[in-house]
Amino acid sequence: MTTNAALFGELLRHYREAALLTQDALAKRLFCDRSLVARVEAGTRVPQDAFAKRADEVLDTGGALGRLWGLIDWYPQVEHPDWFRRRAEMDAEAVSLREYQERVVPGMLQTPEYAEAMLSRQADGTELEDRVRARLSRQQRYFVVGGPLYVAVLDESCLRNLVGDAAIMRDQCAHLLEVGRHPNVRIQVAPAHRALVRPSASMSLIKLPDGRDFVYSESLDRGHFNDDPTVFARHSQTYDVLRADALSAPESAVLISDVMEGYEHYGQARAQSRDLDQEQPQRRQRRQLPGNRPRIHLGLRHRPRP
Repeated sequence: MTTNAALFGELLRHYREAALLTQDALAKRLFCDRSLVARVEAGTRVPQDAFAKRADEVLDTGGALGRLWGLIDWYPQVEHPDWFRRRAEMDAEAVSLREYQERVVPGMLQTPEYAEAMLSRQADGTELEDRVRARLSRQQRYFVVGGPLYVAVLDESCLRNLVGDAAIMRDQCAHLLEVGRHPNVRIQVAPAHRALVRPSASMSLIKLPDGRDFVYSESLDRGHFNDDPTVFARHSQTYDVLRADALSAPESAVLISDVMEGYEHYGQARAQSRDLDQEQPQRRQRRQLPGNRPRIHLGLRHRPRP
């Protein structure tokens, strides 16, 4: 049976080949790695909506890929951990979600590569793939037209804390900028240098369709819910004050862009350093080859005159 992801991948391959483009050529125009294009075409990687829209523009599909992306239920069989299932169910019906996060980007905003780097500390193989799919499954309804209100205040440490490598962090910053353009999404940064009243820990404020409000937080391996109106009101006030004092969404986008550029330069510097490390042994080997020894010019010794 053909999966939704495989169907999307086959359509992408059809339009790519019709445009006489290789996977590498398309990847360059989509500003991504060739491996991502290959995995999307193979049906093993769920693309972001921004990927579908950009592919529509590059391949001149008339919007076919974007429309198909919006119609597909990408995660019909995802299983969440028992302790997290209740939170996932809330995300699937919430009318608004406000989050404060420290140190790591919240799951709702993570790229597949960032999520994989995070979860690889706990799992590998098929289990790792399943956990990544489960994490990404919560995002879809928030990044479509008419999606629920989503507001995230990120402590600056979320941007500075290296997860994976510089390339993953660069792409994660780019993703934050991309999803922040949605009309129902606001991403703000609480800068490290500014004295702010911050929550004591990462938390989520969830509003459900029936009017109930929940405060959600996590410990090492457990989720904690509280629907006490007094508790919710207290945390909501702290959150609103923090959001007012943090950088605005446009100011935050500038900071995120600066951090992204830093990761870009860091990655280039590391690549140059690796090239130099590889070049040094090669130079030593060349010096040791016959005929490559340094020439020593000996001055002529003059015979003493009689």
